[in-house]
Amino acid sequence: MKIFITSLLVLSFSVAFAPTNLVAQKTMELEDAIQYALDNNYTIQNARLTLADARQRMIETRAIGLPQVTGSVSFKRYLEVPKSLLPAFFFPPGTPEESRRISFLQKNNFTASATLNTMLFNGNFFVALEAAKAYKDYAAIEYLTKEKEVKNQVTDAFLPVLLLQENITIFEKNIANLMKVLHETRELYKAGFAEQLDVDRLELSLSNLKVERDNLIKNKENVLAVLKFSMNYPATEPLDVEGDLESLLLLYDNRLANAKLDFANRPDVSLVNEGIHLSALNIKNYKAEYLPSLYGFIAGQYDYQGNNKEDGFWAPTALVGVQLNVPIFDGFGRGAKVQRAKIELEKAQNQQAQMLQGIEMEVNNAKNALQGAKERLDERKKNLALAQRIYETTQVKYREGVGSSLEVSQAEQALYNSQAKLVQAKYDLLSAKVSLAKALGL
Repeated sequence: MKIFITSLLVLSFSVAFAPTNLVAQKTMELEDAIQYALDNNYTIQNARLTLADARQRMIETRAIGLPQVTGSVSFKRYLEVPKSLLPAFFFPPGTPEESRRISFLQKNNFTASATLNTMLFNGNFFVALEAAKAYKDYAAIEYLTKEKEVKNQVTDAFLPVLLLQENITIFEKNIANLMKVLHETRELYKAGFAEQLDVDRLELSLSNLKVERDNLIKNKENVLAVLKFSMNYPATEPLDVEGDLESLLLLYDNRLANAKLDFANRPDVSLVNEGIHLSALNIKNYKAEYLPSLYGFIAGQYDYQGNNKEDGFWAPTALVGVQLNVPIFDGFGRGAKVQRAKIELEKAQNQQAQMLQGIEMEVNNAKNALQGAKERLDERKKNLALAQRIYETTQVKYREGVGSSLEVSQAEQALYNSQAKLVQAKYDLLSAKVSLAKALGL
């Protein structure tokens, strides 16, 4: 059983935490497990939050270009009214300084104002608005990418559970058959047609099978823990999986039928493409800093001044205006920003080209691995059929007294080994199909 047990070690790690407040479903097929993960996985939840944040960022950016209205109200009462000293030539000669101090303010001052500011033109704003929309698209593609990653993680964790379940089932059948043979051998021994050594060998084989079965059951619990973690399923809740390798092989046969490489099916490629778009917008944004910006404003104000309610007066004020800002010289800082943005764009394009080459290589490797897995499965089927015939023949020979128990034991071990290799070959073929589906973005 070393062939398939070794593959499980790759997925073995300790589960540090898991939610305990979710309603757990007891039995799941692969699609159920994937859907559960999409509903509860923390990575998906954070991707949804990122997408919601991107939508709000777009609203926030758009608000910059809309009219902004502010209002204010203030009241001041001077306990000591400030005074100004007028020049002496305004007064007769000899006028004391105290008499030349005059206040231009009243004790009570009340002001209410409202101002409307609006952007009339700003090149950076329009680029920022376009970038906010592009970022929202980027977040949406990233969400799809995270969904695909979670689906793949759950699938990779689900398949080993099926592998172990099928091996456990085979072990249970072998144990039942061996117990039957052991009973027959004991009866033959009692009748004098078999030796104690024959009984001892069968008992040892039976004990070894039970030990291997128990180890598989323990390994299944470890692999289930990995599956629960990938699904964000409560670690303390029981979980059983349904399905078998044969049905999933048929499922992926249908999924891969007539499938061809289309980069549009890979959300990670779309993510890189959108990153290139954002890099191009960054260049456009820095170039827009060379353009002038124009703002307009309207303001109205009402002032009340008076030492008391009876002798005060209201002074309304209203104004309208525009402000034009023209960049003239910035020490070549903007030019450097544009050049750096162009460098980042070129790096992103190189990353895109490298990714496309990597995907093509991934697809070719997956196809080659799939072909090899098919050939191994055909060979394992033939070997199992041969091992089954040898085992049955040795059983017949032993019962007729022309064969030894050692031959039966050797044929039995060869049969068990062929059974395990066949299940492993099915698992390898399914894994190869899953890898090809991932590479094609299906």
